Amino acid sequence: MAKFSDEGRDSFTSKFGIVCAAAGSAIGLGNIWRFPYVVGDSGGGAFLLIYLGFIVLLGIPVMLSEFIIGRRGQRNALGSFKRLAPGKSWYLVGVMGIVAAFMILAFYSTIAGWTLHYVIQSFANSFAGKTSAEINQFFESFHTRALMPLLWQLIFMSMTAWIIFSGVKKGIEKYTKVLMPFLVLLLVIMAIRSVTLPGAKDGLLFLFKPDFSAVDSGVLLAALGQAFFSLSIGMGALITYGSYIRKHNNLGNISVQVSLADTMIATLAGVAIFPAVFAFGLDPAEGPGLIFTVLPNIFQQMPGGYFFSITFFVLLAIAALTSSISILEVVVAYLTEELNLTRRKATLMAIIAAAFVGVFCTLSFGTLKNVTIKELHIFGMLDFTASNLLLPLGGLLIVIFVGWYMKSSDVKDELSNKGVLKVKLFDILMFILKFIAPLAIAIVLFDSLGII
Repeated sequence: MAKFSDEGRDSFTSKFGIVCAAAGSAIGLGNIWRFPYVVGDSGGGAFLLIYLGFIVLLGIPVMLSEFIIGRRGQRNALGSFKRLAPGKSWYLVGVMGIVAAFMILAFYSTIAGWTLHYVIQSFANSFAGKTSAEINQFFESFHTRALMPLLWQLIFMSMTAWIIFSGVKKGIEKYTKVLMPFLVLLLVIMAIRSVTLPGAKDGLLFLFKPDFSAVDSGVLLAALGQAFFSLSIGMGALITYGSYIRKHNNLGNISVQVSLADTMIATLAGVAIFPAVFAFGLDPAEGPGLIFTVLPNIFQQMPGGYFFSITFFVLLAIAALTSSISILEVVVAYLTEELNLTRRKATLMAIIAAAFVGVFCTLSFGTLKNVTIKELHIFGMLDFTASNLLLPLGGLLIVIFVGWYMKSSDVKDELSNKGVLKVKLFDILMFILKFIAPLAIAIVLFDSLGII
């Protein structure tokens, strides 16, 4: 299989920049918003250990597969498959990834817009003196309205587009190298404050003390699904970013470091949230409302809560932004390389189209809440289609492509940087990609579709 090179192509300039960008793609609302309540709903520490096992067994090999396809093909999600499998139908995997990325950006921007609103409300100290019921009503009143959620969604989209306008080196890498360390710093501050609250010990025990009596097939499936979805697998973002990784960088080390960063952030989020939840006697399995209703209630009760409310929602907004730029880049890379548009035109076209669809997602919580397809409103339908169908199906086909279609010598050539690096555990990796990963992802797919 031919090796491709595009000398004039924009690329990441440092390993730190690669890790920040790729980790930023993986570390989004899913880690800070979804992960804590999934842990809380699945029994705590036992779930965490199982999740970590699946990250090693499944997450790293699948992430590595996407990086291999991207760097080998030196093109966007669709273009890389066309180059590596000319005349074959494998490019449809790239099409699915681009469609999934577009859908995700449309509905993801809705929730991201909410975080920006909460940043401003935290600065204004709007939650001070409010009861739990009043905070719940505040959220209900806000996210079911039309104008304000739409305004914040469009502001968030504009921030995302601004970074993508500047390119890979001067945009994505430049900003994620600042945003990611800042996010970690804010999360560490939050975690330190949380564990120093009276009664925080119970929260830490819940998070880290395994209770294997709570483990059932549902917990195993939840951990497997979380490991898959938390790493931005299956939507072409890592293929696109992989195409920007220079040939001398070690793909194996980068995959491990990104996975470690992703897991560290998710665990830190749990440390920041659970001790505070237990300290104030609240339910750790509260669900998605934990972020927008329970935590504001906690912040306004704790000493220094004003500062920590601002800190938390700022870091949540940063996490959303670092993910959204990787999602938008999937679509922009396709438009620039396959349709020969300038980056500026491609970004404007993609962001306007996604924002247009995103309007209907945002309104589906209020004005359009009665517009449903099989009992799902517009937001839910896009979320279900992308998350439950396109992402796991894309991930499944990606590992099959690397494990079965690509020559193992080509895979090893890419991992070893043309023989310069020693590739440890290569046979184990190929066994996972050929047999274990396809089976595991198929289980995630069937579970997410309600088949099992």
